[in-house]
Amino acid sequence: MIPEYCRALEENEISEHCFDLIFAFDEIVALGYRENVNLAQIRTFTEMDSHEEKVFRAVRETQEREAKAEMRRKAKELQQARRDAERQGKKAPGFGGFGSSAVSGGSTAAMITETIIETDKPKVAPAPARPSGPSKALKLGAKGKEVDNFVDKLKSEGETIMSSNMGKRTSEATKVHAPPINMESVHMKIEEKITLTCGRDGGLQNMELHGMIMLRISDDKFGRIRLHVENEDKKGVQLQTHPNVDKKLFTAESLIGLKNPEKSFPVNSDVGVLKWRLQTTEESCIPLTINCWPSESGNGCDVNIEYELQEDNLELNDVVITIPLPSGVGAPVIGEIDGEYRHDSRRNTLEWCLPVIDAKNKSGSLEFSIAGQPNDFFPVQVSFISKKNYCNIQVTKVTQVEGNSPVRFSTETTFLVDKYEIL
Repeated sequence: MIPEYCRALEENEISEHCFDLIFAFDEIVALGYRENVNLAQIRTFTEMDSHEEKVFRAVRETQEREAKAEMRRKAKELQQARRDAERQGKKAPGFGGFGSSAVSGGSTAAMITETIIETDKPKVAPAPARPSGPSKALKLGAKGKEVDNFVDKLKSEGETIMSSNMGKRTSEATKVHAPPINMESVHMKIEEKITLTCGRDGGLQNMELHGMIMLRISDDKFGRIRLHVENEDKKGVQLQTHPNVDKKLFTAESLIGLKNPEKSFPVNSDVGVLKWRLQTTEESCIPLTINCWPSESGNGCDVNIEYELQEDNLELNDVVITIPLPSGVGAPVIGEIDGEYRHDSRRNTLEWCLPVIDAKNKSGSLEFSIAGQPNDFFPVQVSFISKKNYCNIQVTKVTQVEGNSPVRFSTETTFLVDKYEIL
């Protein structure tokens, strides 16, 4: 039961899902005796998915839309009546209602218009007097006020109230943001994106990688420069320079410079100076191999998944391997796992989370059991980010055209996943 709501038996996990656990155990135990229910039934009971509630909400939303439309129509009518009265030189007529009170057409139209257009302002327009007696109007926001009052009472009694941000997904709450890069006057961004499709029985169906070097100059005195590129790729990548870049100079000396050395690179704009492309079906080029083995058993399926890093020079961060699960069968029973996992009961997925995969942590495995068929666990999807590029193309030095003096520069490298799946 507890692994259905908590990833680990730790105090912060229990505190974060305390109410979910209380409600779940309330469905299991009645008058001190255990009820004959399974995980799927408990989830249904605790979610309390009510058809009547959905109908009520739909009707309420429809009423709100109709009320707003009626307000706009009335406002237009009152404004038109005021304009007609002004053209005829007459006093704007008063519009009675709500008992004996009457408000002039101009003020009423202005008040309604202000309420419609400036709803985000805290200013409250003066409402006309209403007849005494119990009101049957729908009160919006009353539930939120009651919840706030309840929370305030708990705080006054010394209770510690956890923020709603604690309910966010773990990957969002614990994600460590990289420190800002100290950008020099000459800054380069090297970005690669990979699209990969593998078969579940092995074999690389297609792998395509696109990379680019983006140059940004923030000081015009460094406009006339050349980039020294070091290409250690041995996989057969195809390079292509910008049309304004001297292709012969790049081919002969691996230097990126303009065809006309008297001209300068654009200032304060990102300029793509070199791009490359790699397309292959060689299995040895797969950066991270995923092997998924579902085996049918008497109670469903035993699933074994393992990964292996084939490119030792890479360091993959925030790796998430997403395995689809059959719906309506409850949470998987986790056996052995390297890293952490997260079960998303709404999307029916199991996310295997690994903070870092590198040469020191190049392989790992996950075992779990759940009801289903082998085809239910595909396609497996992978996402990650890396600060090292795949093709080993780097800018090692930047020099000025005149004098060949070195220039300080900064580099930002990113290797991303566009699509990475095992079918």
